[in-house]
Amino acid sequence: MHRVFVVGVPIAVFAAAQLDQHLTPDWHPERPGRLDASLAGIAEAGLGEAVAFHEPRLATVEELGRVHDATYVEQLQRFCERGGGDLDPDTFAAPGSWTTGRRAAGAVLDAVAALRSGSCDVAFAAGRPPGHHAVPDRAMGFCLFNNVAVGAAQLVDEGQRVAIVDWDVHHGNGTQDIFYNDPRVLYVSTHESPLYPGTGRADEMGGADAPRGNVNLPFPAGTRGDVYRRVFDEVVSPVVAEFAPDWLFISAGFDGHRRDPLAGLELTSADYADLAVRLQALVPARRVVVVLEGGYDFEALSTSTGATLSALIGHGYRPEEASTGDVGLPTVAAARQRWDLA
Repeated sequence: MHRVFVVGVPIAVFAAAQLDQHLTPDWHPERPGRLDASLAGIAEAGLGEAVAFHEPRLATVEELGRVHDATYVEQLQRFCERGGGDLDPDTFAAPGSWTTGRRAAGAVLDAVAALRSGSCDVAFAAGRPPGHHAVPDRAMGFCLFNNVAVGAAQLVDEGQRVAIVDWDVHHGNGTQDIFYNDPRVLYVSTHESPLYPGTGRADEMGGADAPRGNVNLPFPAGTRGDVYRRVFDEVVSPVVAEFAPDWLFISAGFDGHRRDPLAGLELTSADYADLAVRLQALVPARRVVVVLEGGYDFEALSTSTGATLSALIGHGYRPEEASTGDVGLPTVAAARQRWDLA
């Protein structure tokens, strides 16, 4: 299923906060206000006329089945229809989560369609819940469906090469598992370690059919933007360039921000802007899809979303200074050596 979008704007945003029925308990960090906060950052960045908003479609069961077991998809639907509840100690599903989760995956598919049609330069899939922890046969870590994987799987089925760069503070174990042995997909994760879910070792470099298809860059708490910029310049960019993707997805979790309550990195919104521009240069024009993942401080979500999208169209909104520091430099040196970049 392909939709065609004819409105020509720099940024297309796929979001439907007014239809969000993934109603988690009040105490849960992954709550509906996250999406409102992220979208508010677009207005705060002064992007107004540069943005067109679209209501995302629902991903079909068949589209979800590209990356998830059919039994899991069916069981989740029935679980939601029966009233929902706790799927595990971290992950909750409400009666409306079945539809809202499908819409989050559909937002990624719509983003791809919008870029293909030439109706925008950058596409932002702003859905919830996030997706990068969801594995083929179960929900995990707040995530129901692996939204970015659904979009990537459609493209690789069509013969495209896809890079996924995941800067969420938590390792995207689900995305890694789905594509670990797929030579058509390069997965790169920068994440804090040790931290949930306890995966993402640097020596996990891909399966037998994709021996250089998985890049894990685990950083200690306290790492700041200078070190991230360095690892993107010295490791991420050359590895992605060597892979030569047709498309690039950013799993844009903003929980590495210094304000976030669930982690300990010290990034700022300006750091995310700098990273986004570096990634944009690695693929042809109109081939960058930004997919919202984590981020649990509303102010940080707003400023980081605004700064990231602004940077991708050369707008220059920077509500914070870039951060500097040398914590985490050994990770950069080790990665250079491991990937023969020393």
